[in-house]
Amino acid sequence: MDLPFALAFVLLLTSCYAIDEDFSEELLLRPLPDGNVLAHFHFASTLPPVDHYGVHHRLFPKAIFQLVRKFRIKEMELSFTQGRWNYQRWGVGDPIAQLAAKPVGVELTASLDVPEAEVDSTWGNLTHALSGLFCASINFLESPTTFLEPWFSWRPEANWTGGGGAFDAPGVKRVVKGKKWSKSSRTRYGALPREAVCTENLTPWLKLLPCRDKAGLTTLLDRPTIYSGMYHSQRLIITSGDFDRDEEGTTLEQTLTVVLRKPAVSEGLSSKLQDWTLSGLFGSKLEGKCPLATTSSVYLELEESLAKHLAGDLSKETRINFVDNRVFSLSSAPSRVLASLSGSLLLEYEAGTHSELDLGVTWRAPVDWSPARGRFYTSRYLAGSGNARGSIVISFRANDGPSGDCYSPGIEAVEYVDIMILQMIPWYVRLYGHTLQVSLDGRNVEFWSVVRLMRFTPAEDRKAPAAVEIALRVSIATQAVTLTIQYDKGFLHIDEHPPDANRGFDLPSAVITFPRCRVFKQFQSDDVGHSHILAVVQVVDCFVFPSPSFVFALLLQSQRPMQIYSEVSLMQLATPDFSMPYNVITLTCTVLALYFGSLLNALRRRIGEEERESKEGKKAGLLSQKLKWLRNEKHMRVIKVILVVIIGVAVNHYLSSS
Repeated sequence: MDLPFALAFVLLLTSCYAIDEDFSEELLLRPLPDGNVLAHFHFASTLPPVDHYGVHHRLFPKAIFQLVRKFRIKEMELSFTQGRWNYQRWGVGDPIAQLAAKPVGVELTASLDVPEAEVDSTWGNLTHALSGLFCASINFLESPTTFLEPWFSWRPEANWTGGGGAFDAPGVKRVVKGKKWSKSSRTRYGALPREAVCTENLTPWLKLLPCRDKAGLTTLLDRPTIYSGMYHSQRLIITSGDFDRDEEGTTLEQTLTVVLRKPAVSEGLSSKLQDWTLSGLFGSKLEGKCPLATTSSVYLELEESLAKHLAGDLSKETRINFVDNRVFSLSSAPSRVLASLSGSLLLEYEAGTHSELDLGVTWRAPVDWSPARGRFYTSRYLAGSGNARGSIVISFRANDGPSGDCYSPGIEAVEYVDIMILQMIPWYVRLYGHTLQVSLDGRNVEFWSVVRLMRFTPAEDRKAPAAVEIALRVSIATQAVTLTIQYDKGFLHIDEHPPDANRGFDLPSAVITFPRCRVFKQFQSDDVGHSHILAVVQVVDCFVFPSPSFVFALLLQSQRPMQIYSEVSLMQLATPDFSMPYNVITLTCTVLALYFGSLLNALRRRIGEEERESKEGKKAGLLSQKLKWLRNEKHMRVIKVILVVIIGVAVNHYLSSS
């Protein structure tokens, strides 16, 4: 009996770790209020812990696995973005908008499990590896002038959890009582706002997928369609638990968000309402799923303000005929309908059950709705004139309309709004910390009455950028908040200017976080499965007790704080006259060419040729004698000197007149 018992025990232990790799592909479509269509592709690859699964993989990309192991990456997020997310038209107060909205250019954030003394060198090697992997200029982030070490603004959901103690990092001007802050010394953040995004970045991104672009949802990724859209952002998110021994393994998430332009206008309806289909948006239908994908689904999301136009009780949305109703009609019926507690709808289509899926929406009545814009509309701009000095202004204006599903835990959050600002300013913009001012509703207030925490690190010329981290707390009734800081513009060496220096210099976007405002949606579902889209939008398992008025909602994941990005500011610096070096070079080269040409001609001329020319000259006429006089070496030197003087006078006259 002992041997069977031992075998059963061994089988039980092995079954606990018999977790295979997993890959899922999902697409979320959402009609936008301005008539455009949002398409969000989400691909996720999961790898079990290396200690139990080994280093040989079937689905997980080898390049990413080697990257994680070599640089000991705990968390990393890389984004390539073209265009700017329009928070007012496309929303901010929902989870998909939080995933979609990224700053223009390249943004890289990495948390490394290495000693603190090796973080910067590991970061530099990581940027070079990513640059070669994605055919981009990410290696420019190796320079200390392009990245910084965030402190309390990194992961504010972890820092703002209450507890005893205080944030004791050096450089903090004010400490909040009753809160415990943590300094993320192994995290680096960098941005390249000038980086262009093209198909050279998308192709290696697609090669990381098991089916690449040959089968499944990736067959819809038509290059001209994607890059002709109003907004395009591709992301790579890596999370590894192999270094913490938490048995979570490694997860790779690849997302591609595209805002496609308006299709053809429907007859007889408003110009905002556009009929569309998958084949009309992407140029082809969806033909099956990726054979290696565990989950392959297409979702159509109807926002709360749009779903209210449908007839029926929103708490029982499954009774609505989505194929044919008074607002719109769908080309095919969904396989499942999820209704959120706030009223938005999520229609699910299984790609594996359709040989050809051409999902389409036909509008039948004019409908106007507004997206979830969040509590504040944020903008950043430069004030002042001239090439010497100015000021950076960050403005918050209260929004009208729906603010989204925002959950604020704690009693304080009912009366106050907390705002965190992270700014990385290049070294040639010299900030003055004592000029920081805060105004509420147009009135200047005492600085420390609003600012709870601040970290201000001045820039070092050609060595490090300036870092500004500010935590504000304002009343929920505040309609306008304005922060202003003054600066002086530095002077760059001529070889530090880019080729298009007169265009200006881009200041990276400011990262603004509302730590007490958690973005989420509670969709009622009893089967989440392997869907990462449902995990992102916070599906809720609802258990109905004997009394229908009691519903217990269990969130699958903790809510994420609301985060937005400001505009990329374009700053003009004093530029030298790049034409003057060109004029000097051309004039100098002309004079040297004439001098060395005459010198080489005199050195290489042979005496025998002159004697033959003299004999031939006696037989020639008057014209030949004149030409002989001109060919005389002494006369030629005089003529050349006269020509050089004439050219110099002419050039000097031209430069002085211009």
